[in-house]
Amino acid sequence: MDQWITFAQDRWYFIAVAIIVLFIVIGVVKTLVKWVLVVIIIGVIVVYGANYKDKLQSIGTTIVTKATEEAKDGAAKALASEAKDAKYTVDKDGAFVITTKNLKVEGKVGSNDVEVTFLGATFTMQADGVVSTFIEQAKKNSGSSS
Repeated sequence: MDQWITFAQDRWYFIAVAIIVLFIVIGVVKTLVKWVLVVIIIGVIVVYGANYKDKLQSIGTTIVTKATEEAKDGAAKALASEAKDAKYTVDKDGAFVITTKNLKVEGKVGSNDVEVTFLGATFTMQADGVVSTFIEQAKKNSGSSS
């Protein structure tokens, strides 16, 4: 039902045009063809509205993907700018945590993936490039050589 409400809100002009065409067809055409055209127009609206949910899902997926990319870009910039204030701690099992005022980076020593939490969003990043430099700087800040 929600997809029909969203469809009506987003495509009200399509529905309005279809209703106008229906009134014209009903007023002008006086044969059986009139009812065939009415059924076709209503069928087009139903098919378009029923498939509208798929379009909304693809739009939602695109938005989530772009938001994740923006968050990762922001995290990479924060990694570079906050490296000097990073605090590095490592557990006996090899898991480490690096914290700054805006970031939290978690991983295992020797692993190529780390979990980055930035502005409440957590995602996985490769421990190379900026992330690797950040980890090394955090180690230097803490005086740890592990």
